[in-house]
Amino acid sequence: MPKKKSAVKEPEKKAVDKDMCVDDFDASEIEEAEKDVDAVEFAKRMELEIVYCGENKTIHFSTFNVSRPGLQLAGYYKHFSAERVQVIGEMETTYLSQMTYQARKTACEMFMKQPIPCLILTSAESPCEELLNAAKKYDRIVLRSKLRTTMFVNNLSLYLNELLAPSRTIHGVLMDLYGVGVLVMGESGIGKSETALELVQRGHRLVADDAVTITRIGDRLEGTCPDVIRYFMEVRGIGIIDVKAMYGAGAVQREKTIDMVVRLEEWNDAAQYTRLGTPDEKISILGIKKPLYVVPVKPGRNLAVILETAARTHRLNDLGFSAVDELSDRLKIGKEQ
Repeated sequence: MPKKKSAVKEPEKKAVDKDMCVDDFDASEIEEAEKDVDAVEFAKRMELEIVYCGENKTIHFSTFNVSRPGLQLAGYYKHFSAERVQVIGEMETTYLSQMTYQARKTACEMFMKQPIPCLILTSAESPCEELLNAAKKYDRIVLRSKLRTTMFVNNLSLYLNELLAPSRTIHGVLMDLYGVGVLVMGESGIGKSETALELVQRGHRLVADDAVTITRIGDRLEGTCPDVIRYFMEVRGIGIIDVKAMYGAGAVQREKTIDMVVRLEEWNDAAQYTRLGTPDEKISILGIKKPLYVVPVKPGRNLAVILETAARTHRLNDLGFSAVDELSDRLKIGKEQ
C-alpha cells in the first residue's frame, strides 16, 4: 500500500541536521578490507580439500572479486588481477590437458609465478602434474572443491563479501524488538543498558551492549558484538551481568540487521520533539541512511515501552500504514460533514 502524504502539519522542530553521520565513510568509494585467514580454517569453512599448502599458514584476502584464469593459461596476462582468488573448473582443466607437455608446463609455471592468494579447483578436478609441480616450486596454496564451478563461485563470493565488508565499532546498544533491529545510541549514563535490560525481561533479545560492531554488506547494515564482551551487560550499581546465563539463550542473539536508530537524550523543555510520528531525520552509518528517532529522557517515562512502540511503528510504516494519515483522513471527513 503506497504511503499517502500527510495533511496534518507537524509543529516546528528544533534546528538539526536532517542527515546525521557517525563516521566519515564515503559511500561512493566502498573500500574492501584486507584480512589474513588461516588456510585450514578457510578450507573447513568452504568444505575444501587441501591439495598443497607448503609453508603457507594463512591466505591473504584483499578483494571479494574472483577470477577464472582461462586467458592467463593461454598466455595473456595484461590486466591480470593477481590479488584475486583464482578458480579453475572443468573447462580450464580440459584446456590444459589438450596442450603439449612443454606448453602445459610453461603455462602452469607462468601462472603459478604470479602472487596469487590461492588456487581452487572445482568439480573435484585433480591438478595436472605440471600445475602441482609449479605450485610446489612457487609455494602456492592449491585447494579443491566437490561443487560445480558456478555454485562454488557463488558461495565464495558470499563468504568474501562478508569477510571483507567495511565495518565500524560504535558506542551503543543493539536489540531485536519484534524482529526489528533497533540501535540505541546516547551519552554514557543516559539509561541505554537499563532500558535494554527491561526489554530483555519483556521477552526481547539483546545483540550487543556498550559496543556494537557494524558491518556494511551491500546495502545492509549487520550489527554484532565484539567477542570479548558478547552477552555481557554493565548495570550501574549492580556491575557486570551475563544476560545469557541469567535469562537463557532465548534472550540473546549473535547478530541482527539494523533497521532503525533511536537516540536517547536528556529532556530539553526548549526543544520541539516529534509528536506526530513522521520523523524525517536520518543517520548515516557506513554510508547507509537509517531513520532516526530522538527520544527525550526524564523521570516517569517508560523507555522500554517507548522503544517497543517505535519498533512497531517502524514495521507498520514499512507496510504502508501511517497513523498520521489515518488521522488526516478523519479530520478531512469531519470537515466535509
